[in-house]
Amino acid sequence: MAQFINDKEATVTEAIDGVIKASGGRLARLDGYPHIRVVVRNDWDKSKVAIVSGGGSGHEPAHAGFVGAGMLTAAVCGDVFASPSVDAVLAGILSVTGAAGCLLIVKNYTGDRLNFGLAAERARAFGLKVNIVIVDDDIALPDLPQPRGVAGTLFVHKIAGAMAESGASLEDVTATAERVIEGTKSIGMSLDTCTVPGSPKENRIGEGKAELGLGIHGEAGVQQIDYHNAEQAMAAVTAKLAAVMDSKPHVVLLNNLGGTSVLEMAILTNDLIKSSIGKNLKMIVGPAAMMTSLDMRGFSVSVYPLSAEDHAWLSAPCAPSAWPGCVPIKPVSVIELPDGLTPIQPIASEHTQTAAFLTKCCQILIDAEVDLNRLDAKSGDGDTGSTLAGAARALIGALDRLPLADHTQLLRAIGQELSQTMGGSSGVLLAIFFSAAGDAASSGRAMVAALKEGLERMQQIGGAQLGDRTMVDALKPALDALEVKGIAEAASAARKGAIHTSTIVKAKVGRASYINAEQLEGHIDPGAEAVARLFEKLIV
Repeated sequence: MAQFINDKEATVTEAIDGVIKASGGRLARLDGYPHIRVVVRNDWDKSKVAIVSGGGSGHEPAHAGFVGAGMLTAAVCGDVFASPSVDAVLAGILSVTGAAGCLLIVKNYTGDRLNFGLAAERARAFGLKVNIVIVDDDIALPDLPQPRGVAGTLFVHKIAGAMAESGASLEDVTATAERVIEGTKSIGMSLDTCTVPGSPKENRIGEGKAELGLGIHGEAGVQQIDYHNAEQAMAAVTAKLAAVMDSKPHVVLLNNLGGTSVLEMAILTNDLIKSSIGKNLKMIVGPAAMMTSLDMRGFSVSVYPLSAEDHAWLSAPCAPSAWPGCVPIKPVSVIELPDGLTPIQPIASEHTQTAAFLTKCCQILIDAEVDLNRLDAKSGDGDTGSTLAGAARALIGALDRLPLADHTQLLRAIGQELSQTMGGSSGVLLAIFFSAAGDAASSGRAMVAALKEGLERMQQIGGAQLGDRTMVDALKPALDALEVKGIAEAASAARKGAIHTSTIVKAKVGRASYINAEQLEGHIDPGAEAVARLFEKLIV
């Protein structure tokens, strides 16, 4: 997979320079590239306890992104997924440690323990006060003698950093850090492995599977499970956490492992708060990318019992923008719509034949969802089928409150329903179509004539004309044929119009207007295909 890197060997140094250049002058680095890669606070005067952490790169924004007032004093960066050298760690310690001393926060990996540990010994030989704490928050492998340190490390960074910033002693900061480590539990899940720069990708996680408990260096997890949806994935993660949590209030950190979209993380947040441990979660950090594993399509959840003191440290202001803040979890607040926007509900009425006809139309669109999405992916964003199917499902769900016996009011009610449930420009346009058709029917127009009036209004507002490669290319000839002939002729006209769109290589409206001719040629417009399928299936 292509990546936005230059020379593989310069990946870490170039990334560090990018972080520093974008810090507004808050950060600096020690000399000694490329062997010594240490990011430090530019305002540090050694008067307080220094907080130093680090490890392999590839976990950005950790660790350099958390250097700043209220968090880390320095971050020591190794190669991707590789511990920094003893000399690099020692350089970091010596550059920031004064009489107040230094606390090293180290994740529980052999290389980090050895290199940070030896550097601490050498620093003590210089007469410096240096303490070290080892973070081992991963609960994925319960029988492991030395659990890994993962995203829960950030609780330690924030609380120890806030204490040090307040002027606390090294002994007090160390004791608190050890207490936080003792109480922090984390576990992760991913749908895919990560891609190490310059290396082939390991395809360990099969299609339809999710890996539970994998490490932040891409290490295999404790098990692979069938993946169904976000709620089921979060339930598997929180079940592991529930087994090691008590009933006390907790703070939770929801971490993006690097390749999960913001939209997905928001869904996972909702599922986390609704999960079996949700009642114990009072504060949340994230969702955000904080301790990543390059581009891994996964997430991790870390929990920690919340005391009043730790609440204050977690909520204390800090300089690093990578820290998303720690905020209370609150229920959804719902505000009533302003006057004039609350929809006026029509008087529902029953009509068996109309209900059956509408249900059939909706089912046709639902059945075509996958095909229409696949077709739209060639000329748009691949969601035409989902958009139409979603609206169809909503319409089926609304049948019991529609005026089925009054077709004039029914057209208006369908327009109103689509305006509320159907997204995108197509939802607005079809809402206009049905609403205008209802207005025309109320003035005495026959049904087909009313639908043609609705189409004209939709064209006026949307701007699409015949030949512009839209659903109009199938819908207009279909309605013209339906008015003078019948449904079979209308279906034939719709299909002919839809096929013609595959020869139109320049769309004038819609998202297809941004696509080049080579991508459009030979592909039917998905909106026109939907219209053609609807008419064809109605005659079956």
